Amino acid sequence: MRASLATFPILCALLLFGSSAFAQGQGAGEQGVFVNARLVTAEQIEATLQQMGIPPGAATIPPGRYWYDKTSGLWGMEGGPTVGQIFPELDLGGPLQPDASGGGTGVFINGRELHPQEVAFLQQIFGYVIPGRYWMDWQGYGGYEGGPAFFNVAAAAAQAGAQGGMYSGETRRTLFGGLGSDGNCSYYMHPSGSSVMNCN
Repeated sequence: MRASLATFPILCALLLFGSSAFAQGQGAGEQGVFVNARLVTAEQIEATLQQMGIPPGAATIPPGRYWYDKTSGLWGMEGGPTVGQIFPELDLGGPLQPDASGGGTGVFINGRELHPQEVAFLQQIFGYVIPGRYWMDWQGYGGYEGGPAFFNVAAAAAQAGAQGGMYSGETRRTLFGGLGSDGNCSYYMHPSGSSVMNCN
């Protein structure tokens, strides 16, 4: 399952915290890119960028400690909430740890205990969140672990007009540039200034 960057459906409902999240979780003086507590080599980063259709040298990943959920494609800084979404199923880092976002909420998605800010956002769009263990795919469909889908975070956020999500016209920073949507058009803007837009 691969799509071009221009047409990749972006699950934006949880992308609330933009560039401020980059300040969290950065190791003081730490060198390298760590994903799920494992150092990622420059070769692995380059291969991942190529797999995503990003030309060699067109993007870099700032040094830091990140978590990445291979099932949903969501990522963030260690100890923090979701910051963005990239392709799912990338061969990056180690296994996702339950405490990657700090935890303390009793709400798990794909094995990661959600950060309190993520749970607050889900409460905003769904009205309530029952602590438990859930799965969620890259399109936002999810359900209880081992069960069928019964929710869609992206659809719920769009319906609720959730503040801070890309469905309300916001732009969010990812590892590789900015992503945005106004509900009709989606775009990717590379830090160099080049961009790609796809409209309905």
